[in-house]
Amino acid sequence: MMEPFITFAATFLVLLMFVSLVRVVGGPTVLDRVLGGSVVGTKTTVLLLLIGILYEDLGMFVDIALAYAMLNFIATLAATKFFLRRKVHLSEHE
Repeated sequence: MMEPFITFAATFLVLLMFVSLVRVVGGPTVLDRVLGGSVVGTKTTVLLLLIGILYEDLGMFVDIALAYAMLNFIATLAATKFFLRRKVHLSEHE
């Protein structure tokens, strides 16, 4: 009964992920690209939960989604810190 709605929501999320990937590929700044990657990771977390509902094993997919969300958060922080330090480092040499 809920399967068509969840399938539509998952398809819509994948389309939104492609829109965010446009920002990742063609972002005007590096931080825009990092933010686009973070948005894709967040949508992937929700997509994992929708897949868990479809397979009727939400418990396992919640664990996977939480681990992925934490990894996405740490990667976003690390990339931002790296690129901000790199920007400061490059401006000192000019």
